Amino acid sequence: MSKRIVFLSGTRADFGKIRSLLDILQTSPEFEVHIFVTGMHMLRKYGYTCREIERRGYKNIYQYINQNYSDTMDSVLGKTIAGLSDYVKEIQPDMLVVHGDRVEALAGAIVGSLNNILVGHIEGGEVSGTIDDLIRHSVSKLSHLHFVTNDRAKQRLIQLGELDKNIYPIGSPDVDSLFSPDLPTLDEVKSWYGIPFNNYAVMLFHPVTTEVDDVARQINELVNAVIDSNKNYIVIYPNNDSGSDKIITEYSRIEKNTLNFKVYPSMRFDYFLTLLKNAEFIIGNSSSALMEAPYYGVPAINIGSRQSNRANLPGVINCSADYAAISAALADIEGLKPEPIKHFGDGDSSQKFFSILQKEQFWNTNKQKTFVDL
Repeated sequence: MSKRIVFLSGTRADFGKIRSLLDILQTSPEFEVHIFVTGMHMLRKYGYTCREIERRGYKNIYQYINQNYSDTMDSVLGKTIAGLSDYVKEIQPDMLVVHGDRVEALAGAIVGSLNNILVGHIEGGEVSGTIDDLIRHSVSKLSHLHFVTNDRAKQRLIQLGELDKNIYPIGSPDVDSLFSPDLPTLDEVKSWYGIPFNNYAVMLFHPVTTEVDDVARQINELVNAVIDSNKNYIVIYPNNDSGSDKIITEYSRIEKNTLNFKVYPSMRFDYFLTLLKNAEFIIGNSSSALMEAPYYGVPAINIGSRQSNRANLPGVINCSADYAAISAALADIEGLKPEPIKHFGDGDSSQKFFSILQKEQFWNTNKQKTFVDL
C-alpha cells in the first residue's frame, strides 16, 4: 500500500525548496503525494503563486486561505492550524512534511504531532537571526524526522536533544534545481518579464519582525543608496511578514524610475534562478544571498540582522541598514568575483530523500519522542 504524504507550502521560497522532492515522489507508485497550499501563495498582492504550483501538474492540490493582509503572525498560525487540522483528518496521511521557519511550518508541526502523524522537517538545525530561529527550532522539536542540509545543522539538532538516527543530511533540495538543464535561458527570462537590462543586480529585502518599528527607515536607506548607485536592479517584493507594506510603499518610488528598476510582486522559481545566475550581485537580506548565490559565484551584499548568524562567506559583504554602509558595500562589490562554493549539498537531495523514504524502518519511527541528553 502506498504511503500518503502531505507537503505544506506557504511561500514561493519554501516551494522552491520542496519542489524537487515533490517531483521525484509523484513519479513513484510507492507514494501518494498531496500538497496543502496556503500563505503567500493565495494572496494576489504577492503574485498569487499558487498558480506556479498548479502549472507543474501535481495531482492532489488543496488551496486554503489562511490570512488577510492585516493579520499578525499569531493569527495566521491559529488559522493555519484550524484549516490544516480539518484537512489531515480527512486525508489521514502517513507523514506531514514542512520546511524551514515560517508560521505555516510551525502550524504543520503542531497539527502533525498532536494528531499522531509523523512530521518531517526540511532544513532544521540552521541558524539565521530574529524570530526565524525561534520558529525553526520549535518546528524541529515538534518534528519526528529531520532532513538537514549538512553536518553542522545535524549537530545543532543533536544539541537540541534530537535522536541521531532520525536526522538525515540530504543537502538543500533547491540545489537540485540550480544546475538543471531545464532552466530557461536568460533571453527567455528577459523576454517573459520585459527586462531591458544587459547588466543588473537582484534586490530582495524582507521585513525583520523583531525590528518592525525600524522597517520604514531601513528600506528608505536602502532605496536611497541603490538609486544613487546608478546601477540596474531587478526588485522582487518581500514576504508578507509585518512591515512588508512599508517596503512595498517605498518601492512605488523606484517603480517610477523605469530606467534603472524593474519591480515584480513575485517570480517563477526557475526564472529567478536564471536571473540570479547571471546577476552582477544580489543585495538585501534574503537567504538566497547566502545559500543559492554562492553556488553560482555571485557576490552578495547582506544587509542588517535577518541573516546575522549565517555562515560568513568570501563573496558576501555584510553591512548595517544605513545609507553610508550600503553605499560603501556597493562600491566594494565592484569587481568582486568569488569562487563558487558548494556548502549545502551536491544537488542530489531529492534522490537521497526518495531513498530514505523507501526504507521500511523509516516508517517505524516512534511517534513518542524522547529527549537525548548530551
